[in-house]
Amino acid sequence: MTALEVLKKYWGYDAFRPLQEDIISAALEGRDTLALLPTGGGKSVCFQVPALMRDGLALVISPLIALMKDQVENLERRGIKALCICAGMSRREVDLALNNAAYGDFKFLYVSPERLSTDLFRSYIDILPVNFIVVDEAHCISQWGYDFRPDYLRIGELRDRIGASVIALTATATPEVCADIMEKLRFQDGKLLRAGFERPNLSYIVRRTENKLGQLADICKALDGSGIVYVRRRSGCEDVAAALGAQGVVASYYHAGLGATERSRRQEQWRKGAIRVMVCTNAFGMGIDKPDVRFVVHMDVPDSPEAYFQEAGRAGRDGLRSWAVLLYNQSDDLRLKRLEEASFPSEEFIADIYQKLHIFYQVPYDMGQGRQIKFDLNEFCAHFRLNRSSVHYALSYLEKTDHITYADDVDIRTRVKIVVDRNTLYEVELPDARMPVVLEALMRSYPGIFSYLQGVDEDYLAARCGVGVPQLRELLYKLSVEHVIRYVPCDRSDVIILHHDRLRPGNVNLQKSLYNELRARYHFRCGAMLSYASGEDKCRQRALLEYFGQESSEDCGHCDVCIAARREKGPSLRQLILEALPREGFNIEQMNAVLNDPSRGFVREEAVEEIRKMVDEGLIPPVRS
Repeated sequence: MTALEVLKKYWGYDAFRPLQEDIISAALEGRDTLALLPTGGGKSVCFQVPALMRDGLALVISPLIALMKDQVENLERRGIKALCICAGMSRREVDLALNNAAYGDFKFLYVSPERLSTDLFRSYIDILPVNFIVVDEAHCISQWGYDFRPDYLRIGELRDRIGASVIALTATATPEVCADIMEKLRFQDGKLLRAGFERPNLSYIVRRTENKLGQLADICKALDGSGIVYVRRRSGCEDVAAALGAQGVVASYYHAGLGATERSRRQEQWRKGAIRVMVCTNAFGMGIDKPDVRFVVHMDVPDSPEAYFQEAGRAGRDGLRSWAVLLYNQSDDLRLKRLEEASFPSEEFIADIYQKLHIFYQVPYDMGQGRQIKFDLNEFCAHFRLNRSSVHYALSYLEKTDHITYADDVDIRTRVKIVVDRNTLYEVELPDARMPVVLEALMRSYPGIFSYLQGVDEDYLAARCGVGVPQLRELLYKLSVEHVIRYVPCDRSDVIILHHDRLRPGNVNLQKSLYNELRARYHFRCGAMLSYASGEDKCRQRALLEYFGQESSEDCGHCDVCIAARREKGPSLRQLILEALPREGFNIEQMNAVLNDPSRGFVREEAVEEIRKMVDEGLIPPVRS
């Protein structure tokens, strides 16, 4: 089948989007390919189509667990066999998935980057029938990107053992980052394909205001359709959602502090339209493909153009007119300066956090490599009386320097250890006849279960014992009450994986030159974002495109800067007000709806003052309450 026939068969589309076919053709020619496509540009099709056209399976490396699971489910709904391996799976589950990938007829194997360094994964590399190495969110491999992940650097090592070509994809990379990506992935006959990042249907608006909450409520009332509101802090999400609710806007909030079930429930409600506006941190949105988002509002200026471009780009994927609104005032400048200080705690502090982490979890010197720790940031900070934000950024830097992996919200599997001596186990009287069956299955399936806690596969164990998973959990609990086993139920938690044995003070290499370079680049990105927010003389879209290296572009014509420029050349503010407001008079609600409609380009404070003058001069009737 041709690429177009594959697209039609599995996705039902009659044509590719711009650049998709070029990326697919380059991949099928065996060329290493780096593709830059804007958010919503259909990146997944670019590697899924060529992988289906070749024997074997695509090895897809992605840092986003939720996105991996979502893509596997989407492929399976189309009748395409796919697997996913991510943090939190038991060794048995991983082994089974890799075995299926090696010997089954699966077409896609999704893995998280930290999986690449495990002995189990490495033992399968030579027998996996890989047709493409796919690197999603490829900017994560570059130390100069805004979201560097050290585990990505191991992808280059794969090329020494896997002969497949690379398809790397990202929505946000400067020219310097693109060059670094291709170097780190060891491109041979490489090709860079870059889509134009223009979004003709998306209007970028910056609103200067001291009353961000009031401005947000007005925007939500003036615009139709669903929206996303990004807030930096978790507590801010809840406060903003409550304030919108009090204004009659159907809103909810989403952040990583919510339980997995509740997050999934709210996400589904928003997808279906039961929640109109989702107020969230940047934990929301990755991999969500809701085409009819009419507006994205940022209550706080993000710390990089990359983050802003990606988040704002979630509006208007259906091609209809949509708005990306950034609310800005002078306090944002001070906040970002403080954030830079917090994001780069001193090297002494980072080294101290490294030691405290091992002390807290009782990891002795020269031990700990590969240990997976269930981590509670609040508990850790409370114990040592530390600032939560400072510790978070210290851990993030320890991850960047390859000391740990710090994974958010991972599934923690049930763990069991038999605490009764093997020789006396059969003498123990048990109150339920099913308990010996469970113990027998545990002993046969997990040989080391008498020595240490073993992660167990509940589905497998339940099937082997002839019971359901709820019944299995009940029996495990009862066995723990009888002091026969130690039972740690399944959970969800942040997880830290130690990359090496504990180092002694003075031996923790924090790579000072990297620290200084990352801080300098962070400062540059913050400055670029503040320049975007405060600028008044350059088209918003052009400013973003130039940051990403796209020099040849035209003014969009519909951002706030372009609208203001057009107003200076065209009708006066008074004429625009007369055209926009009802001639027979209007009330406050009608006035607010007009003034807060981003498409009209009014600066609210200026327009309100002009309306007052026009009322005083008798040009328009007084505003009704």
